[in-house]
Order: sequence, then structure tokens, then C-alpha cells
Amino acid sequence: MADRFDVVVIGAGPGGFRAAKRCAQRGASTAVIEKEFPGGTCLNWGCIPSKTLLASAHLLMQARKAGDLGVDIPSATPNWPKIQQRREAIIAGLRKGMMGSAKSSKLTYIEGTARVQSPTQIAVDADGKPQTIEAGKIILATGSESIEIPSIPFDGKVVISSREALALPEIPKSMVIVGGGVIGCEMACVYAVMGAKVTIVEALERLIPMEDTWVSRLVEREFKGLGIDVMTGKKVTSVDRNGTGKVNLASGEAIEAEKVLVSVGRRASVDPKLVETLKLEMNGPAIKINSRMETNVPGVYALGDAVGTTYLAHGATAEAEVAAANATGGDEELLDYSMIPRVIFTFPEVASVGLSEEKCKAAGRKTAVGKGFYRANGRSVAHNETGGQIHAVRDTDMNEIVGITLVGEMATEFVTLARTLIGTCEPIRNITFPHPTVSETMEDAVHGALGPILFEQ
Repeated sequence: MADRFDVVVIGAGPGGFRAAKRCAQRGASTAVIEKEFPGGTCLNWGCIPSKTLLASAHLLMQARKAGDLGVDIPSATPNWPKIQQRREAIIAGLRKGMMGSAKSSKLTYIEGTARVQSPTQIAVDADGKPQTIEAGKIILATGSESIEIPSIPFDGKVVISSREALALPEIPKSMVIVGGGVIGCEMACVYAVMGAKVTIVEALERLIPMEDTWVSRLVEREFKGLGIDVMTGKKVTSVDRNGTGKVNLASGEAIEAEKVLVSVGRRASVDPKLVETLKLEMNGPAIKINSRMETNVPGVYALGDAVGTTYLAHGATAEAEVAAANATGGDEELLDYSMIPRVIFTFPEVASVGLSEEKCKAAGRKTAVGKGFYRANGRSVAHNETGGQIHAVRDTDMNEIVGITLVGEMATEFVTLARTLIGTCEPIRNITFPHPTVSETMEDAVHGALGPILFEQ
């Protein structure tokens, strides 16, 4: 007899696991099926291992600049094997924590490959022991995969994806990174600080093209200080491999490097057989959903990278809250994706929430922009972290803050505070920013955006 659950979630990444846990907490009998490891790409080959390497790189960078603060550190060098051991230990510890959380939430965790046979039936291959599961509702959270450029296929040795880049056995002497987006820029920071000669090649005219131009320019300036070469408006046509890589550009230029990291984005990972079986409507490679996370098939929901909306772990968990509520009798929607913060853990960090200056301009909205500068902030100067700015955008017709963009130390932490300031009716003068803190830069930006109306609130 088949096991039956009120809700079955396929995929135990951040979104899938959150959805399963919430369904269980709402009283539904719930199972989550995962073919590899709990935590998905984020925990095992993405967010967490990359931040672990970035943490080591950041500390190394600070140690090398310690002399500016009157602290002499004779030698600061990376111990790469230890850094990699730490990465593996952190992943293992967090996996163990997730399994403990599943148990305490009375969530059934099934390790195996799921094959959906109908909107209410799933076959699972687990250790050669097939089983059938009956589901009242199904939530699809099957994640994503690195995009491979056909002319530069991955080989796992010279031409690598971010998955291999996080676990290289040694620091390469040189690396070309194809793609100047989030992953490419984060990995550039890691390896440049560790001692590799890093070159980023980006086809578009600037790095981090999803953010405003001023962000790109500031990041490019800081990258020069790290020794990172940036080549924008350049297309890679091929890579010659002979132990190392020779990266050929459309311009006729060529760059030699030990490793070539291709990081041009990610694509939803959805089994074609699943699409065919359920007759799912698709949006390109991604599953098409509505604001309730419903697919076109009644009782089947989808979220996270599989739906191609944000490609962010916390975007997936935001969708998970909605999917879990609706799969267990609720009525919730996710309507404004701009309110999900965007974060990049480069040196300096980048974060934004709401609408940017350029998006407002493109939409024909009238705006006023306030700016705060790290170099004018006492705490930032004391910490020798002055390469940053915060811009706050006010819609002058609505007289509300509609977006905030941050570049600088701790930007990824402050963006949550920024989120609370968007659209607020509370007079900003009533919020006291402690002194001396970097958060006062946010105060400067918001006050600047509000201008004369600051005293009319």
C-alpha cells in the first residue's frame, strides 16, 4: 500500500525545505523528496560555500591592510587546504541541522529520485527500492543548473562552473571569468585576494548590469584595487585547451589562464518528462506560475529557481511561504518581487530593494535621489572601509521612498533595514540612528531623498 501525504515537496533546497516545513507546521502530513543533499545548490554548491570562501578572503584582505590601522601583521597568506576543510565542515554541519529541523517538525524526509506519474502520485527510486507515494498536493522545487555556453562546454578541469570553482584543490595562478554578474564577481573577489591573477570578461558594457550604472562603476573602481582586470563589451568565442586555457575573444584578443570559470547565469532545472506527464505550461525553461505559486495543473504548485523569478535563495523562501499556505488551505499571493532584496557579496558588497533610479526613469516616474557616502561616515573611516555609497529614491508624486541601493561594507545586512523604510508612513525623523554607526549613511541618503518634505511629515 502506498504511503499518503497531504503535501509532497520535490526538492529540499531553501525553497522546497521551507515549504515542506511550513506545511508540516500548519498541520499537514508532509514529505520532502531530495535526490542529492539537503539544502540544494544553495547549501552545497552555492550561497554557503561561496560565503565561506569570501569570509576567508575578507579576513585575509583585512590582515593585509592592518598596517593602515597601526597593527603590524608580518605575514598573511592563505592556507587553502584548511579553507577547503572549513567549507566542507560548515556544509556538513548545516546539513545535519536541517535533518534535525525536519525531525522536530515531524517532516518526512525521503532521499531518492522522484518521478511524478500524475498530480496525485509520485514514484520514488531510493537505494534501488522503488516506492509509490500518494499526494494530496505537490510542490515542485527542483532548482536550477549553470548555463553552459555551447562553444565553451564545461570539462570540469580547465573550463569549469561555479560548482568546481568552489572546491578547487589548489589556488590557480590565473583565472578568466566569463560573465560579470553575481557569481562571477563574487568568485573574482575570492581568487584575486587569494593570489590568482583574475580577469573578468563581460559581453555587456558593464559589470553587474542588473543594478544602476553608478553601482557598476563603483564596483569596477574597487576591483582595480584588488588587482582584478575587467574587460567589458567583449565576447568570448572559444577556449583552446592544452592543460591550461587560451580564451579567444571576438575582438581578436586572447587571454591565457589556468582556469576558465564560465558564470553567465543559471537556468531552471525541470525534467522534460515531468512537463510532459503533467502537461505543465512553461515560461521558456521555467515552470509558469501565478501569484499564488499555482501551476496550470490543479493541486500542483512550483517555486524557486524552477520558476525562474529571482534565482535567489531568499526569493525561493518567500515563494515557499505562499505556496505552503495555499497548499494547506490558505489564500496568499506574492505580488511585488521588487521588494525581495537583491544582494551580492563582493568587495564591496552590493544590495538593493525596491525600485532603482534607472528603473524609475524608464517607467517615467519623477524622482528625487538622496545619497550617503561611507567616506563621510565616522565609523566607516575608523574601520578604514570608505569605499561605499547609499542611494535612496523618492517618488516625488507619491512622496514616498520607493527604492534604496547600497554599496559598501555590510550592505547585505543593512538592506533589511532599507526594506522597512520603503513606503513607510512613519516620519523618518522619528527613527534615531545610533552614532557612530555605518547605518547613519542610510540616514543621510533617506534624508537627502526626502529633502524639504522631511520637515512636513
